[in-house]
Amino acid sequence: MERSDAVWQEGKACPRYIGPYEILERIGEVAYRLALPPSLSHVHNVFHVSLLRKYMANPSHVLRVEPIQVHEDLSYNEQPVEILDYKEQVLRTKTIPLVKVLWKNHEVEEATWELEDTMRQEYPHLFKSNV
Repeated sequence: MERSDAVWQEGKACPRYIGPYEILERIGEVAYRLALPPSLSHVHNVFHVSLLRKYMANPSHVLRVEPIQVHEDLSYNEQPVEILDYKEQVLRTKTIPLVKVLWKNHEVEEATWELEDTMRQEYPHLFKSNV
């Protein structure tokens, strides 16, 4: 097997273990198949137990998630948290005002551009201080 310098660096500053990774299955008595990320696709994903270390739970790794009310059709209602930005989309004959909305249970990177008029009608509380 060819060793990748990105994974198999040597020296005092190099971490001895990387991960944690999910165990997909046990293979025989002494090996496990791991779910490796795409960046490690060049590495064989079956490891002997001597190369693995037990993961010690860390409370800072636990994410708190609020329960979501799921409807019978497996959909749920999105709730906007705040308006992050404003912009105007200029078309040939008109200008459309847009707002960038941060949604509950989503990261800032997942914020979406929505029509300002629609958001003002459905969620006027987001605009009270932005008149």
